Amino acid sequence: MILPRIFFALLGAILTWLIIFAVRSGDFWAAGHWLTSDPWGIVTIVDLYFGLTVSAAVIGLFERNWKALLWIIPLPFLGNVWTIVWFVLRLPELARRLCG
Repeated sequence: MILPRIFFALLGAILTWLIIFAVRSGDFWAAGHWLTSDPWGIVTIVDLYFGLTVSAAVIGLFERNWKALLWIIPLPFLGNVWTIVWFVLRLPELARRLCG
């Protein structure tokens, strides 16, 4: 189980690096304007938030009580980096529950 966790952690690190690179190099407001004015940009935003909604549903089914809120509330702000953190931490238990 260690190799999949390392793999997903590496993906999370790459995504985090890309976000930092984009924040430092790009124009956030210009990119946002383009995203909301182009049909493919809108599809990208909707796809992201549909995926985050699915992630929130899985987290909500997996976590107990108030812990689910601690993982779900940051999702719209931290995106898939946060989903990857949850996945890396919970992968052994998730695999155990799914694979029996």
